Amino acid sequence: MDTKQAPSSDPLFRWAEIPEKVRRTAPVVHCITNYVTAPWCADIVLAAGAAPIMADEPDEMAEIASIAGALVLNIGTLRHSSLDAMRLAGAAAVRLGRPVVFDPVGAGASRLRTESALEILRDYHPAVVRGNISEILALSGRAGKSRGVDADPGALVSGERLVESVRLAASLAETWGCVVVISGPYDIISDGTRSCAVGGGDPMMTRITGCGCMESALLGAYLAAEPDAWKAAAAVMAMMSLCGRRAACAARGAGEGTASMRIRLLDAVSLFAGEELAGADVKIL
Repeated sequence: MDTKQAPSSDPLFRWAEIPEKVRRTAPVVHCITNYVTAPWCADIVLAAGAAPIMADEPDEMAEIASIAGALVLNIGTLRHSSLDAMRLAGAAAVRLGRPVVFDPVGAGASRLRTESALEILRDYHPAVVRGNISEILALSGRAGKSRGVDADPGALVSGERLVESVRLAASLAETWGCVVVISGPYDIISDGTRSCAVGGGDPMMTRITGCGCMESALLGAYLAAEPDAWKAAAAVMAMMSLCGRRAACAARGAGEGTASMRIRLLDAVSLFAGEELAGADVKIL
């Protein structure tokens, strides 16, 4: 499989229009996410120009689904009550034709997480599944080492593993009928036919809680505005890579730490212009 570098302004993608579509349409994004990262997920959706609603009461799921443009399911702090809400919201989203983003946080760490993740994958047909390599391997039935919510460092998608990783993502995308996003030093995005890797970012992104959860929340905002799930997913990962690097560099340059980096990340997303995607480190695979 050959690889080549290509700017995200390539006519195949036309990603630059997507961030502006999100701001123009301001979709409601229903996030059932974990309580550790919920405020940051809400803030980054707002920064992108969309409107988050962080409801997880089972009795109101059908009504919330009717006003949301997309649903984001995140099992980071899985409880039976939140799982019940996810089932009701997922069923409503499928019935209404709303795109579902699934973040299988910690899949492989416990039987409950793995079985719940497989249930969501089977029953609610996510448009995008985004996880780290350990979570994706766990859902694929292959042996993947989990450190709770973190990936096995030895399995992270590196430059040397791009071809191997994109083959895995493409195969699972075909099997699951969705876009698969594998996060890591390189983010892999595949719908089974189209695949790319997005590099860049910054190691400081791994030192703040919830960067992956925030990416999944942004995926909901972008999918609500852009019907091509692969384009939407690639645009999100490219934007987060650029904004994460910008935020980390600014924080270090000012002698600041990770708390300031988080705020700078939100600022970068709120000020991001679509044409900046042309500067992303994108490899077509």
